[in-house]
Amino acid sequence: MPCVNCIICATQKYAKPNWLKKGWGKYCSLKCRYKGQKKGKYIACFICQKETYKTLKALTRSKSNKFFCNKSCQTIWRNSAFMGPKHGNWKGGESTYRNILIRSKIEKTCGLCQTKDKRILAVHHIDKNRKNNKINNLVWLCHNCHFLVHHYDDEQEKLMGTMV
Repeated sequence: MPCVNCIICATQKYAKPNWLKKGWGKYCSLKCRYKGQKKGKYIACFICQKETYKTLKALTRSKSNKFFCNKSCQTIWRNSAFMGPKHGNWKGGESTYRNILIRSKIEKTCGLCQTKDKRILAVHHIDKNRKNNKINNLVWLCHNCHFLVHHYDDEQEKLMGTMV
């Protein structure tokens, strides 16, 4: 009766002769076989330093060469690495004017036609300077009135008349 030592845990286990001819019988259990077939390696998480197993495929496909134990650690890194000017969609910080108007508690109604449908309201800069985000320079306009104010001077004057 041929007995062989397990490659992983070195326990002796019976192996059938035809298994040995085929190159089988190296492991004592499915658990040891699973461990023996792993080709990747254990790497420390970039955020929390927890040891985590990564496959060869994962090791070769990483663009940043930073590895994480779970999605929450990856999100922490991503949110710190790609914020503000580093983000691909960054536009110079000039797009906060809508939040300024929302926080000011000014009622969401169009300055010209008085519509209250929040789905079609946009923020308009009265002096047309997008960097001037003072509350007295911002007004709610529906998309239709916003277009008219930008393209027709009499609509711009009508808006100025309602602002006074």
